Amino acid sequence: MLDMQDGKRKKRRLRDPERTRERLLQAAFQEVHRSGFQSAGIDTILAATNVTKGALYYHFDSKEALGYAIVEEIIAKLVRDRWLHPLLSDGQPIDILIGIVRRIPVRPEDVRAGCPLLNLAQEMSPLDEQFRTRLERIFLAWQGGVATLLRKGQSQGTVRRHLNPDEAASFLVAMVEGYASLAKTAQDAKVWEVGMRNIVGWLKSLRVPRQSRRGGRRMSKERVVRQRQRS
Repeated sequence: MLDMQDGKRKKRRLRDPERTRERLLQAAFQEVHRSGFQSAGIDTILAATNVTKGALYYHFDSKEALGYAIVEEIIAKLVRDRWLHPLLSDGQPIDILIGIVRRIPVRPEDVRAGCPLLNLAQEMSPLDEQFRTRLERIFLAWQGGVATLLRKGQSQGTVRRHLNPDEAASFLVAMVEGYASLAKTAQDAKVWEVGMRNIVGWLKSLRVPRQSRRGGRRMSKERVVRQRQRS
């Protein structure tokens, strides 16, 4: 019995540094999201976690290292969970995209603080190259995931063939982030609701019209019949 308890205590001690690091990271994310990276206070983060400054610098060499970890481990995960993973769902590509847009949170606290990815990109990209490259990778992954899904729709015949998937993907990301910025500036969720309707309307316009799809199938059948007659 004593051996089992000793083993549990040892396991707990081994896990404590990981738990402390995670608490620091989450508290730092909240502080940066609320105040911006440059104004974020180390003392505020420590007070929120009841962790010593020495423990913080054990896990993160500097405030900048803490900021890079926020981008790579929290903000990148938000984009993966809200966009990249749902983009892999079964279904028609435009329906998938519309569903993702409609599920974007519009709670007062989300509107008040704005998009954490956009906030940091606007604040830190001109100031810190390591921030900029990390944030750019997230944007490129987001755009790439959308473009891949649109290409899939084109191959299925459900997305307009004249569409440039890469340009459409960057336009979608720009619309989402643009309306998020407008809603934050106005401090009004209704601004985002209007934006959502406009984005959904644009996405619907990317569908191949049903008549064209039926016509395409009919033309294909007629072509097969003609080929058989010739042979």
